[in-house]
Order: sequence, then C-alpha cells, then structure tokens
Amino acid sequence: MPKTILFILLLVASCGAQAAVTAPASASRVLILDNSCMPLPAAKATLIIGPLTRTNGLYVGEFKLKIFPYFFKNDHGRLAIEVPDQKLAEVNQGKPVAVSGTATSAKNGVVRHVEITATPQDCNHGTVNLWFMAGKLKMVFTPTYHFLNNGSSTALTPEAPLKICLR
Repeated sequence: MPKTILFILLLVASCGAQAAVTAPASASRVLILDNSCMPLPAAKATLIIGPLTRTNGLYVGEFKLKIFPYFFKNDHGRLAIEVPDQKLAEVNQGKPVAVSGTATSAKNGVVRHVEITATPQDCNHGTVNLWFMAGKLKMVFTPTYHFLNNGSSTALTPEAPLKICLR
C-alpha cells in the first residue's frame, strides 16, 4: 500500500493533479509503439508492434518485421520488455531510461536481445530507440510511443496501417 501511494504521488508530481485524476498510473496502461521503418541495402524494414501490456514488470505483446521486397525474410513473434517500477517512475518524471528485453521469433524460435532507450516528451508520450542484431546487421528503429487505458486497446492490432517510410 505505501508503494502504491508513493507511485501515485510521483505520478501527480510529474503529470499534474488533473492528469493524475483522469489517467491511471502507466503501470496499468497499455503501451503503444507506432510503426517504424529503417532502410536496408536494396530493401526497407518495417517494425510493427502490437499493444504491449504490463504484468510483473514486463511489457509483453506481438511484433511483426516486414522486409520489402524480400517477403521471405519477414518475421513475427513475441516481444517482452523488462520495465521495473523504478524505470517506469523515471519515465513518468520525464527522465530518459534504458531497458532491455527479448524478441522471440514464432517463425524459427530465435530469441534476440533487444535494447531500448525511452525518451519521454511528457508522462504519456515520447520516443524510443530500439535496436537488435539480425545476423551481423544492427537493426535500429525509432518509433514514438504513447500510453492508453487498458479498455482502449482492444481495437488495436499489429495490423495497424503502415506508416509511409522513405529511404
């Protein structure tokens, strides 16, 4: 109970009293990462991440990696990002944080280590720098993020419209 009160006080301090009343703590909200692209030699990679829900310090959801025009290199699977309460509180205070996780391919079972740096703009929005290795190639994506209430996430799927990316 004291930790809950402390977390609410931190949220009120970072978002303002009115925002704390209308939005629950980000620990109970869904994390949405927008689609992101990166150029490759003679191709383009698009990372699509579905809604991520937090349980026991882990944000978990589905991902798709689409490689155009090399569709046979596409991948999909499960993304799990470890975000301890302390790191979440720092994000709510507007501080950049570094976290890590794993992306497990449903296609071939490969587990990739994922590094993420979140840079908040406010307690609800920001950008992330997400990278992982695919063979010898470092894949770097920089999507924006925002939080939604748990009830608002049901209409969102990894099939959200693709953002247009120019190489």
